[in-house]
Amino acid sequence: MPATAQRLAGFTESVIRGMTRLANRHAAVNLAQGFPDFDPPEDLLVALERATRGPFHQYAVTWGAPRFRQALARKIQQFSGLELDPDRHLVVTCGSTEAMLVAMMTACDPGDRVIVFSPFYENYAADAILAGAHPVYVPLRPPHFDFDRDELEAAFKSHRPRSIIVCNPSNPTGKVFSEGELRFLLELAERFDAFVITDEPYEHIVFEPHGHVHAAALPGAGDRVIVCNSLSKTYSITGWRLGYVQAAPAVIEQARKVHDFLTVGAAAPLQEAAVAGLELPMSYYSELRDGYAAKRRLFLDLLARTGLRFTEPQGAYYVLLDISPLGFATDHDAAEWMVRELGVAGVPGSSFFREPEHRYVRFHFAKREETLRAAGERLGRLRLGR
Repeated sequence: MPATAQRLAGFTESVIRGMTRLANRHAAVNLAQGFPDFDPPEDLLVALERATRGPFHQYAVTWGAPRFRQALARKIQQFSGLELDPDRHLVVTCGSTEAMLVAMMTACDPGDRVIVFSPFYENYAADAILAGAHPVYVPLRPPHFDFDRDELEAAFKSHRPRSIIVCNPSNPTGKVFSEGELRFLLELAERFDAFVITDEPYEHIVFEPHGHVHAAALPGAGDRVIVCNSLSKTYSITGWRLGYVQAAPAVIEQARKVHDFLTVGAAAPLQEAAVAGLELPMSYYSELRDGYAAKRRLFLDLLARTGLRFTEPQGAYYVLLDISPLGFATDHDAAEWMVRELGVAGVPGSSFFREPEHRYVRFHFAKREETLRAAGERLGRLRLGR
């Protein structure tokens, strides 16, 4: 077996996608894979129809169509204050999934160490291994999923990592990293000559009193921060697969090469259409945040009726439900039972943890109100016992 395949031998296929297939098989409400069941903004739909009739059906510039990168740079400046050169600071990718792999393969050499907070989005460890690096896990402690500063510093001292990955806001915990936490990470990165790779697709889905802090805009970020992001969650276009890497020019120069040989480029007509999303007024983002805050309130109220404990996300749209009182041997057993018997699909929480952890099932609430109420009615059977 080739060496890369051997390094992934301990991994299964994506648990999230597997639960989606199980949900489809049982006609369950799919709260496993995090995609909306509502349309993108009307401006995007109109722009998409127009783009299909325009001259956008051949390759765009490999690292992103110029008009898209220019609009993206303006939008980033609007929210972070960073003045970016769209020709030197950005690479457009096929979603943040590719962005993360590009970042890892740019920042790391074979044999390097990468710090990954646990729990983590399932791709991070696999990306590190595909880049030839070795993940080093540092736990986030429930219920707020904070990290221990002494423990993290000790990991830097012991392993001398080349990078650390920070999902902010976090999937699956919903944690929003504070400015103080991010400054501490940057200080460690500077001291130990490491990159901070941030994954920020939920930047606009943050709940009061919390706020999203752009690590790349903090003093001292310099060449240390590599941002991975996408348009998927902000504009409800997960199927468009549009993401980007944002970094210093020297990093982007290398990232372009990696991206070129991975995918050549993102879809040209979708880049053209997505400009309409990037140019939406500020009111769109406040309405997005308020809309998700209402979904959060509704879904947490519905979960409260089960009598089970759950996390209250500070950002993103995920909740970890503590199913340990239900008496299942594993979280996989619980999640599969919920699909078959209740008609609601979640993700076994153990797929996000490095340490043995079987008490959680992750659900998301990026759905219409009627979908969430239908799921809540079915999950309500949990309060009556199995």
